[in-house]
Amino acid sequence: MLGANNIVLQSLYMAQNKSIIGRIPPQDLEAEKAVLGSVMIRPGVMDEIVDLITPESFYASRHATVFETMVELWQKGQPIDLLSVSAKLKDKSKLESIGGSSFLAELSSVVPASVNARYYAQIVYSKSALRGLIAAAEEIAQMGFASERETDEILDEAQSLVYSVASTKSARRFTHLKDALHDAWERLERMHEQKGALRGVATGFADIDNLLSGLQKSDLIILAARPGMGKTTLALDIARHASARENLPVLFCSLEMSMPQVVDRIMAAEARVHSQQMRTGRLSADTEFVKLRDALDRLAKAPLFIDDRAGSNTAQIRANARRIKTEHGLGLIIIDYLQLMATKRDYDSMVGQVTEISRALKALAKDLDVPVLALSQLSRAVESRGGKPRLSDLRESGSIEQDADIVMFIHSEDRDKDPAERTNIVDIVVEKHRNGPTGLIQLYFDKKTTTFLSVERSNISELVAPKESGVGEEF
Repeated sequence: MLGANNIVLQSLYMAQNKSIIGRIPPQDLEAEKAVLGSVMIRPGVMDEIVDLITPESFYASRHATVFETMVELWQKGQPIDLLSVSAKLKDKSKLESIGGSSFLAELSSVVPASVNARYYAQIVYSKSALRGLIAAAEEIAQMGFASERETDEILDEAQSLVYSVASTKSARRFTHLKDALHDAWERLERMHEQKGALRGVATGFADIDNLLSGLQKSDLIILAARPGMGKTTLALDIARHASARENLPVLFCSLEMSMPQVVDRIMAAEARVHSQQMRTGRLSADTEFVKLRDALDRLAKAPLFIDDRAGSNTAQIRANARRIKTEHGLGLIIIDYLQLMATKRDYDSMVGQVTEISRALKALAKDLDVPVLALSQLSRAVESRGGKPRLSDLRESGSIEQDADIVMFIHSEDRDKDPAERTNIVDIVVEKHRNGPTGLIQLYFDKKTTTFLSVERSNISELVAPKESGVGEEF
């Protein structure tokens, strides 16, 4: 039955494809001639249109050849006129193929007004984009019938094809400082009026936000620690604050924990109830159930999206992120954790694998213009050496150090102490900050609710609760 359906689909595709083949693709030959004629009359207009169209934007091959020659002359600072273009085409043995000097002379006579050159170029670009969309659709259809490839890989490539058509236009490749200063002034005024407003995504921890000014768009932020130090807990706290308090759509990719485990942690932290007792169903006080119900009401409104697929690769995460951004908007992506992600191909060592992943995550942050917070493991060297972690301790680091805009470590001396001596105070060490200062922030870990809390140095002793043996001694 499946084979019969496939034959039907192929028949439908071929019928539709024939109708496409029989039709003339979108084009405007008069607009193409007007562009070329405008350049011939007023070579200076090349500065106005070269960022909008390329030789490939032209439908007629001879128009593309002429424009390519004009670009070559323009790049060398040589004059662009009937004589120079003819000579250049003759040197390339292409003059006769485009119709000779008579065709070039004709171009100047068909221009309504050379001052409208950019308008003509816009028409050429629009028709070119439509042709590109048709070509992408045909290629996507062909990929759809290719059964030897992974579906996720095909979907990601299909999305990339469509996005590439949409992003071919580059109406301005630079920004005048005057315009950038205007935007900067408006941003400063807005922050001044709001008193304490952040430029980036708020983490919910005042000291971290003050140091980083929030998590910035297009930044790759690495949060690294040894197992059991609280990477996931801190990441969930940030996700919960951004979505439930700031109402920012957040994508949380959990490659290690299942959906129920993630949800249980979020509920316990939001309700401020004992996480272990909640997981085992041993909540007894009515007040705890009231807290849970209120927390559920708040969390139900939070735009937090959880993907708990194990072994996800960057293509799958990118596809999910694009879909969420299109449908809901997107403010933050969190990945738990980097070393568990899959790659497109096998590597001889984890270094190559991690390098591919970190570069892909940085590209994802820039493409979607959102901060990407990726959790990472640290090597055992930090335990054998002692002291605070270093950038070199990033496990199978590859190019993480170079790709990351911010690297933060979680460090605590409690693990080397007796339970009775533990303070549950951890250091958040900002070891790399590409666009700002580094520093150290202290947080308090509430092991009952499995969450971190901001602390004032003067109030640390008030937050240290009596120890309970056997329950949640690790982060």
